[in-house]
Amino acid sequence: MATPTDTDGLLKMADLAERAGVSPATVKHYLREGLLDPAPGEPGVVRTSRNMAWYPPAFVDRIRLVKRLQEERYMPLRAIRELLGGEGEAHARRLLAREGEILDRVRARPEVRRHLDVEPRDALIARTGVPAPLLDKFAELGVLGPGTEGYAAEEVRIVEAILRFRATGFGEEIGFTAYDVLRYYEALGPLVREETTTFLRRLVDEDLDVDHAVDLMLGAVDPLRELVGAIHGELVRREIARAIDGDRPAGTG
Repeated sequence: MATPTDTDGLLKMADLAERAGVSPATVKHYLREGLLDPAPGEPGVVRTSRNMAWYPPAFVDRIRLVKRLQEERYMPLRAIRELLGGEGEAHARRLLAREGEILDRVRARPEVRRHLDVEPRDALIARTGVPAPLLDKFAELGVLGPGTEGYAAEEVRIVEAILRFRATGFGEEIGFTAYDVLRYYEALGPLVREETTTFLRRLVDEDLDVDHAVDLMLGAVDPLRELVGAIHGELVRREIARAIDGDRPAGTG
């Protein structure tokens, strides 16, 4: 059994979780996953009884690091465990710092800053004729922002595309509502998150020159948009062909 001095400077579970900004359940999960093994020379967990344990303060930064790798790099815990067990915490922190540097350079690029310009809500309504209730519905569904500070360029493109689509006859009168647009948004969301994370991770892991990495990242945006559109068009063509083939009488060519 540990003596009282064995716990000097160590933290109880509740204190550890509070300092790291997570729940005790998260800490326990990380422990089970082997993510909080102390580095060589660091103190480890001290158990003073079956139901009481004390943890080294170094675990606070380790927990925060794991959370950042999960939330900023979308890394599964298995991959984080391998990263920390292989290259170690210092390497993981360098990756996050490098990733942050790349994103800071992206935000500083003039073409990106221009892309962040917004069109005021009233101006968008006056220019396109989009009904204000439709904008409000898309904001409610999360497809667009609230528009209080205006709409970013990509949001404007969404609105313009929706209006062009409705102009072909696909409107609410035949049952095509804002919720149909939401289906596309929800379907593409996971793909885009994975796509962005994968591209950024590869740029970081390959240790490319930062400006070169930024050029590659920004240069891929339009080709990827065209690729997704082309794939969607091909899938639509196949579905139409499948429906036509399914309606043909047996034995016809």
